[in-house]
Amino acid sequence: MVRFAAKLGRALNEIVTIVHPDTLRRWIRERRRGRKYVPTKRGRRPTAESIRRIILKLARETGWGYTRILGELKKLGIQSVSRNTVKKILRGNGYDPGPKRGLGTWDEFITIHATTLWQCDFLCKRSLTPKGFRDLFVIVFLHVGSRRVYVTPATAHPNEAWVQEQASDFLKHVKKTKLPAEYLMHDRDTKFTASFDKAIREGGLKIKKAAYRSPNTCAFVERFIQTLGQECLDYFVCFGRRHLNYLISQFIEHYHEERPHQGIDNNLPVPKQRRRRKPPDESTISIASIGCKSRLGGLLKHYHRKAA
Repeated sequence: MVRFAAKLGRALNEIVTIVHPDTLRRWIRERRRGRKYVPTKRGRRPTAESIRRIILKLARETGWGYTRILGELKKLGIQSVSRNTVKKILRGNGYDPGPKRGLGTWDEFITIHATTLWQCDFLCKRSLTPKGFRDLFVIVFLHVGSRRVYVTPATAHPNEAWVQEQASDFLKHVKKTKLPAEYLMHDRDTKFTASFDKAIREGGLKIKKAAYRSPNTCAFVERFIQTLGQECLDYFVCFGRRHLNYLISQFIEHYHEERPHQGIDNNLPVPKQRRRRKPPDESTISIASIGCKSRLGGLLKHYHRKAA
């Protein structure tokens, strides 16, 4: 009993040492009055959920670091957030608080430079000539942003002199059409010689070569070559260069002016200039009011509204 009293006395002394006597007396008064003690929360208020969403939106869409995001928040009039708060929110949601640096992926590169980016690749077509079957070659240049295409004349001998000449003709085409051009991408085909790259660089463009064993790097121009084959060239036996050039020219006109493209919201690469008219009432459209224009013996078809 004596030991218990001694321990209790020491415990009371420790409580008195930690808790101020006024606080202890207040607890006793509140207990007698039947009030429940609720400790007061101290520290800063938690960040509002709306601000957290804004921070995560900026991090997700831009790849900025916490300092850059903090500056953007200040510009938006949000002054209650500190640097450490932004960093904590980013880390808590799996984002690196540091800025995203480096060259990025090929997809990011193409998305950013689509309006000034061209891709090129060789197309080979088996052709019947007086000397038997021969392979004919053309170079396809495609503007990624607009999907507009330039195809060189065909040749059976894609040597260095011919390739360099096509590079010069391509640069003239770019100036004529006034399409923006800053980069030209191609694969590592040996037919793209050093003189070809030099001619392109002298024209003010930068060369971007595809990485080794990466067939999807120049996917846009390769997809066009596949479309050209599936929708046109695969249906014909080609008789010489003139025949191949004619087939390609007919398809290019159809591709530019008549064929909608999903990659540009089902629009035309070269839209025709038309007067602004009131949109037609869809309930009044009839089969008789729709006309059809065909090319290459009906292989390529284009439907349009007949003039009233």
